[in-house]
Amino acid sequence: MRILFLFCLLLCTILLFAQKKNGSYQLHIHRASSPVTVDGYMNDEAWQQAETASDFFMVLPMDTSHAKVRTDVKMTYDKDNLYLIAICYHAPRRYMVESLRRDFTFGKNDNFLFFMDPFDDRTYGFSFGANAAGAQWDGTMYDGGKVDLSWDNKWTSVVKNFPDKWIFEAAIPFKTIRYKKGIKEWGINFSRLDIKEAEKSSWTPVPRQFPTASLAYTGNLVWDEPPPATGSNISIIPYMLGGISKDYEKNTNTSFRKDIGGDAKIAITSSLNLDLTVNPDFSQVDVDKQVTNLDRFELFFPEKRQFFLENADMFANFGYATIRPFFSRRIGLDAPIRFGARLSGKLNKDWRIGLMNMETGKVNATGLPAQNFGVLALQRRVFARSNIGFLFINKQSVAYTPGKDSTKPVYSLYNRNAGLEYNLASPNNLWTGKVLFLKAFTPNSSNKDWVHAANLQYFSRKWLLLWQHEYIGKNYTAEAGYVPRNNYFRIYPQASRLFFPKGGPLLSHGPKLSSSYYFNQSGHQTDNESFLAYNFNFRDQSIADAWVAHDYVELLNPFDPTNSGKDSLPTGSKHRWNAWGTDYSSRPQQLFTYSFSTRYGGYYADGKRLNLSWDLGYRFQPYVSILVSTSYNYLDLPQPWGKTSFWLIGPRIDLTMSNKVFFTAYMQYNEQLKNMNLNTRFQWRYSPASDLFLVYTDNYLPAPFSVRNRAIVLKFNYWWNI
Repeated sequence: MRILFLFCLLLCTILLFAQKKNGSYQLHIHRASSPVTVDGYMNDEAWQQAETASDFFMVLPMDTSHAKVRTDVKMTYDKDNLYLIAICYHAPRRYMVESLRRDFTFGKNDNFLFFMDPFDDRTYGFSFGANAAGAQWDGTMYDGGKVDLSWDNKWTSVVKNFPDKWIFEAAIPFKTIRYKKGIKEWGINFSRLDIKEAEKSSWTPVPRQFPTASLAYTGNLVWDEPPPATGSNISIIPYMLGGISKDYEKNTNTSFRKDIGGDAKIAITSSLNLDLTVNPDFSQVDVDKQVTNLDRFELFFPEKRQFFLENADMFANFGYATIRPFFSRRIGLDAPIRFGARLSGKLNKDWRIGLMNMETGKVNATGLPAQNFGVLALQRRVFARSNIGFLFINKQSVAYTPGKDSTKPVYSLYNRNAGLEYNLASPNNLWTGKVLFLKAFTPNSSNKDWVHAANLQYFSRKWLLLWQHEYIGKNYTAEAGYVPRNNYFRIYPQASRLFFPKGGPLLSHGPKLSSSYYFNQSGHQTDNESFLAYNFNFRDQSIADAWVAHDYVELLNPFDPTNSGKDSLPTGSKHRWNAWGTDYSSRPQQLFTYSFSTRYGGYYADGKRLNLSWDLGYRFQPYVSILVSTSYNYLDLPQPWGKTSFWLIGPRIDLTMSNKVFFTAYMQYNEQLKNMNLNTRFQWRYSPASDLFLVYTDNYLPAPFSVRNRAIVLKFNYWWNI
């Protein structure tokens, strides 16, 4: 199997030397001959003289013809901004959107997006766009086609609606994006989603199995002269905060908050940025969506704090989903962040760098010392779209002697990780893969503290074939990372096939088979999940699947199968069960949308588990979006657990008075945690990337119903360009 893997890896490496797939698609951009006013009307003289990108290709439902709906795009620039206007034609009707909420859900909105690859390396870039009501979308791009929508920066746009079209016009300051001075060709592509026509289209042809964001399929934006240098590019983003909170459960006095702090962004070059932060506060960040946790291992929740997001892929995406040597949410998890700095970006077309240093304060109540987090990331592009990456992480306790205070927990003096990985991506994106090596260093370093993992994937229109294996040593630790499990060897093959009927309601359908095997260091099998599903993709954009699975678990540690504080099953006990389930998501063209999933079958200790989950959504376009997420778990186990049920209910209301004024109310009732949480957030974007937040949070005990804690925070920040 390893010989086969190496052969496939060699084959893909040979394919890497192919030319850019859509290099013949070119849009020439010229300096504006007159001022451009961003108002959603194409009446500026500069637009009359600009070239037009048109004749889009259909991507979905099929990628074998030109698009049915017409889209025209023009671009120009001046010394400060890059301008774009998109004319999105349609039959006389009203648009379909969720709301005016920023960074909307792609598949539930009529929208136009564009993807820029300023280095034309087909791997990293930026995405901007809007839905048909004017809600903005922006994010950084990584891994050749993924978009991180948590990124936020300064730019302006306007959308105007007409009976037969809607027009999106935008101005992107050159200071907002990162690019190398002197490069005259950028990768570019434009994407349009028309929900009523059930059509996704793209300026350049993109195979239907890939997102239109795939940078492997961009065309070329050809400048008449190199884009202007940004000059001095320094942004200061101070904040002021005030708030009150009270812990009713502990019956403490009301506490008052008044903080100031801020960030700074300093462009070392047009493609390399230095971020600084002092006493940061992230109280405006959305609360995590809770889940009923019946897993044996720690759950993952993504990073949402703005400071950590630009070029975050260099740090956060090193490794695999469950082998992350660095996870920024470990910083400031139990202690305040005092200050930090991060240097990140491109050194040239082939080299990227990320350097981060963060300092947290000590916590006297728990004896947690002040800690320093240092991270160095380097990437070197090889071949057409692949790269070699290096990562080093140092988590260090400051002025601390472990065990000096016997009344407090003992913390490690340091934990370090060093890693090397090779990321494979063929020019046409059909072949992707990764080879990873990691080594941990601790005060009591020993053997079996290293990691190896690799995968290879082939993804065509009809086939998806994947091989992945992982090895994590018994003594491997990543205190600044997310590695919920160690001491195992895992193999994970997967295969799926799609069939395309020539007519009828089904667009495609096909089976998916995967199996995951875990072994301990002695080669003894401890876990297995074999999974067979059949997927249905309908022409109206609804999707469904049905599945069956077989599980085997030999417990490595005591485990409470209800995760609610009851008795535990013993280490070494063996459990087998079968289960089946279904999933369905309705078509997004409706004002009322819904999805549901079911699961029924065996569980630990020869028990039974039933899970029913559903989402119900309704939109009053474009101002109100209502979503109710519900999950019900019923466990039937022998004594001492007996019959247990858990409800998790999370209604959410998004009220968007405009694309600058937002109100969100989010409640979560978690029966497993015996907690009810209410979070409301008012946001006024009074200027680009500058906000006023009012955040109110409540936590309740459901029975007997009583307040646990309560807090309200008012926060003001301003993005000031020097």
